Amino acid sequence: MSKAITGGTMPPEFLRYRTSKLDDIFDAKKFQRAGAFRGDATMFFYNHHESHALAPLFYTDWDDALVVTADGGGDTVNYSHRHFSGGSLTTIYGGEESLLTPLPTDSLGHAYETVTGALGFIRRHEGKLTGLAAFGQPVLAEKIGAHFAVDDTGRIRSDFQNFSDMHDTIRALAKSVSREDAAASIQQVLEDKMLQSVVRLLQHHKARHLGLAGGVFANVRLNRVLAEKLPLDEIFVFPAMGDEGMPAGGALCYLLQRDGLAHWLKQRRRLRDMYLGRDYTDAIDSTLKATSNVRCTDEPPVDGAAQRLNAGQLGAIYTGRMEYGPRALGARSILANPSRRETHDLLNERLARSEFMPFAPVITAEKAATVFDVDKVNAYACRFMTITCNVKPEWRQRIAAVVHIDGSARPQIIERETNPLYYDILTAFERESGLPVLVNTSFNVHEEPIFNKPSECVRALLDGRIDFIVTTRGIYERASPNARQ
Repeated sequence: MSKAITGGTMPPEFLRYRTSKLDDIFDAKKFQRAGAFRGDATMFFYNHHESHALAPLFYTDWDDALVVTADGGGDTVNYSHRHFSGGSLTTIYGGEESLLTPLPTDSLGHAYETVTGALGFIRRHEGKLTGLAAFGQPVLAEKIGAHFAVDDTGRIRSDFQNFSDMHDTIRALAKSVSREDAAASIQQVLEDKMLQSVVRLLQHHKARHLGLAGGVFANVRLNRVLAEKLPLDEIFVFPAMGDEGMPAGGALCYLLQRDGLAHWLKQRRRLRDMYLGRDYTDAIDSTLKATSNVRCTDEPPVDGAAQRLNAGQLGAIYTGRMEYGPRALGARSILANPSRRETHDLLNERLARSEFMPFAPVITAEKAATVFDVDKVNAYACRFMTITCNVKPEWRQRIAAVVHIDGSARPQIIERETNPLYYDILTAFERESGLPVLVNTSFNVHEEPIFNKPSECVRALLDGRIDFIVTTRGIYERASPNARQ
């Protein structure tokens, strides 16, 4: 066997040499020399789906759980199933035992991605289909769904010969109907098959808690279906559910192997927040004050921001460390008044977004159940905007900018201790407007990363994407006489 492989991916080599032992296919010393690592550096390899699975379990305090992962593929599987009970964690499917089997053509994530591309979207924009689906009818759900089956163990399987077959078949179907109907169809298939899978898993592996991770569970409508249709006490989706969360999961894999399960379980804790980026608190205000055409107003940050938002301005909050994961959670967020439907259109224009995509609301933990169908099952997930829920009918017109066509929203629930500036602006806005909700959307232009550095924040202000920036120390606006009002 070759021990000189320093590139490519490992699963094909495991299959080629019919071994799952890393030393048989990988020359770690040569790799370390080529990468100029220190001589005493050590390397640790972790399983793709195990790293997804451990994160939602570690950041809970559950005594039992079913942990399900699903994505477009990793380490020769597209799903994994684990059961936690009685202090033991059992891999049902998708662990190391799968390394010597070819990657099955059973990924609903890949099918969803195929429809995304067929409708003209970039393949990382599956979330657009999730929003678009509410405008269509699932006319193709039966035809697409016929290619997928769920066996008695909860395994999802398909009759596609390979991924090319899946791609060609589903793409042709998607292009035969409207974009709205194609989106609704693949969304329905995803919800039906994943629900059926988890139902059967719970029949065999009893649990009152469901932990989810992997890119498929970026689908907030799917997560709502699982929360509302399963007999659960709580659901939790790891906030960095896609592969961006693998560094966290990989570290947990290492700790589990090093310390053993009993000790690992004792270290578990519930997440308070996801603010893990660099803290630019000192740099942001000095950068803004040093920028020509930007002025610091004499308004108090909290009350001034609330008054401006109530008047219809768009503001960006920039505070503390940047969020880890795909959701803006109030450290790098754009805030707006949710009472006007026109706010939705204005944000789309300023940020170059698609008109059908809903914006998200933020609300305090104390008021969440007043406006939204938030309960003990979905409240933890709502802290990180990983699930949708129903907006109570009496509130839908009052906060029209954050309510989707199907009457749902994807709320973020906040507590003051996690982000005092964010919380205080929200409560001050309620005093001004009578509304306990603000629009929260990511501080970025469409197709660009979230603005993180102070220089990026300044550029957004000067470009007219926002009307003001609020930090813990002040409110900043453009000083130019031609500033957008």
